Amino acid sequence: MKRTPRQSTHRPDASRAFTLIELLVVIGIIAVLVGILLPALGSARRSANTIVCGSRMRQVAIGWQIYADDNRDISVPGQPGRFADESDNLYPLGNGVQYRPRWFAVIGAAAGFDAYANPSPDRADEHSLPVDGSEVFLCPTVPEWTSTRNYAYGYNHQFLGNARFTEIDSGGSSFINFPVRATTISSSQTVLAADSAGTAAGKPEKLREPNIADGGRDDDGTPLHALGGHGYIIDPPRLAESGSDYADPRYRADEHRSAPDERHQGKANASFVDGHVSALSLEEMGYQVRADGAVAARGEDATNRYFSGRGTDDLAPGLDGTVGEP
Repeated sequence: MKRTPRQSTHRPDASRAFTLIELLVVIGIIAVLVGILLPALGSARRSANTIVCGSRMRQVAIGWQIYADDNRDISVPGQPGRFADESDNLYPLGNGVQYRPRWFAVIGAAAGFDAYANPSPDRADEHSLPVDGSEVFLCPTVPEWTSTRNYAYGYNHQFLGNARFTEIDSGGSSFINFPVRATTISSSQTVLAADSAGTAAGKPEKLREPNIADGGRDDDGTPLHALGGHGYIIDPPRLAESGSDYADPRYRADEHRSAPDERHQGKANASFVDGHVSALSLEEMGYQVRADGAVAARGEDATNRYFSGRGTDDLAPGLDGTVGEP
């Protein structure tokens, strides 16, 4: 007799499917992991930018030494003074002629990594020309700060080479502090360049505004708030009570002083004349910072020890070429 096949009573195991509660738990765990990992990834990215920035600044310091070696031991000036005869304001770089090139462009020409893809002899491009040659001259934390004037790295020009003309000599034959002999500088104790906040440094942090990428000033024509304004040079920590030079020659005042920018996790990268780079706070470099974040022009805690080139707290030469009163 033929047996009738037994009907299967097997049913899919319902326990193998996710319940809504289990799915929500998994999503919650993933969200927690993402919340933990994202800050860590962001911190790793910021740390990497600090390292890359430091490596680039080290190359710039090497370029500074190459320039001095090729130019009779003269430290590169922050920017040549403006001569009345415009033809005297044109300088050959490695790949073209530039109108009054800043320090970094001159270093690049000497070291073989050009700052500009296309240098310009046109005065109209003096401040706006983008630094688009070698990435050595760009800070990865603020890669959009590329204009020649509102720039990311500031040079210690008041002590290492201030080639602006003195006020007592408008004829253009006397410089404030130039030439400076490279071999006279205490290289391991002297800041060459640093991440720069520009003239926004003298303002409270809450009043600072974004960088002006085309090299211009604020809308009202002043450098009052924009980060990186005249950032290509930095003022030393302690300035004279009167007669001192400032980063922006049109607005020489304490509230428009320039200073380093603590853009790397609360520190600023600073390259020294001997080529080493350190991440330092403003206070560690000798600056005095007020409670609102504004950098003071002087104070009992301010010192030029790491800027003077001598390892001592000296004032930089003033507008008449002599050292002013403390």
